[in-house]
Amino acid sequence: MGSDFGPGSELVVHIDHSDIHEGSRDDLKDGIRRLVAFIESREPQLMSYGFHLDEELGHMTVVAVHPDSESLELHVEVGVPEFRKLADMITLRKIEVYGSISYRARVLLEQKALLLGPAGVTVEERFSGFARPAAVGRV
Repeated sequence: MGSDFGPGSELVVHIDHSDIHEGSRDDLKDGIRRLVAFIESREPQLMSYGFHLDEELGHMTVVAVHPDSESLELHVEVGVPEFRKLADMITLRKIEVYGSISYRARVLLEQKALLLGPAGVTVEERFSGFARPAAVGRV
């Protein structure tokens, strides 16, 4: 059972939890589509980026998987102008990070939390595990 991940396998999972403001669902969906297209075109290193909506409860969860802390830093830097466009439609409640991140990444996340809501930022470093290359083309 290895505790070493080896070079290039320092995955970082970043999860945002937000409340959706009443009456903004349709505008938010349009904003999400624009944000996803923007991020996809500017962050080729980002491994996964998904928005999950619970419309009945008015909650939104965003999950991003980064290859490393530098990717998370870039994501927040590039995304802030676009995140700001969603600020009137959501209240960010919590940011969770799983994996090792730099001090700079933590500061950027705390700034994002202030921009979008009264969110707290928690970071849990990886203790043990492994990462596998993507199963591209597998059935």
